[in-house]
Amino acid sequence: MARLHEYQGKAILAANGFKIPRGRAASTADEAVAAADELAGAKDDEVVIKIQAWTTGRAGIGGVAFAKEPEDVRTHAARMLAMKVGEFPVEAVLVEEKIAIEREFFLSFAIDDATRAPVIIFSAGGGSGIEERASSARRIACDVNRGPLEVEVKEAAESCGLSSEHAAQLGDSIRKLFAAARNVEARSLEINPLVLTNDGQFVAADCRLTIDDYAVARHPELKIEIAREFDHPPTALERVAYAVEQSDHRGTFYFAQLATAAADGSKGLAGFHGAGGGGSMMSMDAIVNAGFTIANFTDTSGNPSASKVYRASRIILAQPDLIGYFGSGSGVASQEQYWSAYGLAKAFWELDLDIPGVIRLGGNAEDRAVDVLRRMSKLLRAPVEGYRKTNAPATVAERFAKLVAGAGGTKWKPRTPRVPEFVRDPSATMLAVKGGRVWIDSAQWSRDSGMRRAVETHSGGLIVDRAGAPAASLASEEFANKDSELLACDVECRIAGVEGFHLELHIPGLDELVRRKVAAGAS
Repeated sequence: MARLHEYQGKAILAANGFKIPRGRAASTADEAVAAADELAGAKDDEVVIKIQAWTTGRAGIGGVAFAKEPEDVRTHAARMLAMKVGEFPVEAVLVEEKIAIEREFFLSFAIDDATRAPVIIFSAGGGSGIEERASSARRIACDVNRGPLEVEVKEAAESCGLSSEHAAQLGDSIRKLFAAARNVEARSLEINPLVLTNDGQFVAADCRLTIDDYAVARHPELKIEIAREFDHPPTALERVAYAVEQSDHRGTFYFAQLATAAADGSKGLAGFHGAGGGGSMMSMDAIVNAGFTIANFTDTSGNPSASKVYRASRIILAQPDLIGYFGSGSGVASQEQYWSAYGLAKAFWELDLDIPGVIRLGGNAEDRAVDVLRRMSKLLRAPVEGYRKTNAPATVAERFAKLVAGAGGTKWKPRTPRVPEFVRDPSATMLAVKGGRVWIDSAQWSRDSGMRRAVETHSGGLIVDRAGAPAASLASEEFANKDSELLACDVECRIAGVEGFHLELHIPGLDELVRRKVAAGAS
């Protein structure tokens, strides 16, 4: 489920007839002061400043404050914008008018998995501690087309001891909640609290909203960057990774950042690369139980292309301070595991891997996959070991711990990939492929029959000699979609010591992100 911040959810509520407090979001302390000035006008009114973060109990962590004076607003906003919730920074605060509350209510829309239908949950007491008062909540059944059942809406509104006018307004709020949720295809929409103000108005004082992942594409107006459930706004790396997934649907690629530093007492921060949901979960448990902190969760499964696995590996290795690369997933995958091995091998060589790697690629053609990693490891500065499905994740994690312990505390520093010198030669031959380019040293091709034979063999005949020059053997459109086969050729030529063939695969935004990290580290 894709989440929205409180201020975004309130805008949706307002568009569906709810009254919301006056205010706006701010990403700097100056913007927060300006927002408070707009609210106060000529009056010396108090405002509330709230962190915009996907967490509960904001007040308990200092994420809610009241202020009258501009300098107090500035102080609170600056403090909050310097906060982290978990591993991730607060990027915005919401500055709103303080409202005078007479009563609080809890109102929530959700999808009931048991009945496979929408339901509205209502309680005559809202605010903090609602979880402990859940037994007093009332469930209002909803028809997916017509909304909440009218008789139940009336009973809920009239059960609160309100005047007939306020009971009617409350009932109207329940109906509008369903309409708002349906209009944006929400998975859940919670107002806690919905307040009755001293001047007799019902106002949505807070809002939590999630959108069904599959509905995101139908609602570009919501400007949701990633149609997945995160506990934080998408990071720069997560945006890069999501773009990779959206541009290549061969298999799946899921990437989420979890930690930027090792936990106290941990053996270090490990890059994690899984394959298959259940196998990935089991492997994550194994590496955590071995004493490591996981920097990220990554899953490439469902028969991913070699180039997709390569891009996933590059993104994992854009994270600093890793002490090793741990890959492990399903042991019964039907996909040919050597494609993943080729993708990993290319990334490891291009980035000149100097931290140990342990990769468990269980499933079809696992022996070939392990052999690819074994041969590539000889060209790397740190050991990379491949394992099969008969090697349990816990066993492989123990081996990973031993390799890390023997690495002398080396921590990974992100870097841009190595590129062979001949690629810069204007005479080099360039052929376009899916998401990248193939480069061939034309001068060497014309004089080195060994190189020609190697490329023709390892490319499966995709690159052939025509009149003494390299050329594609297939129609351009078909050839352009053979990026994984050409990646395998790249790796096999590299392992064989054959220079003059290079596959360049684009990952939009990644190299610039890495360069910024390198520059920040150098300064």
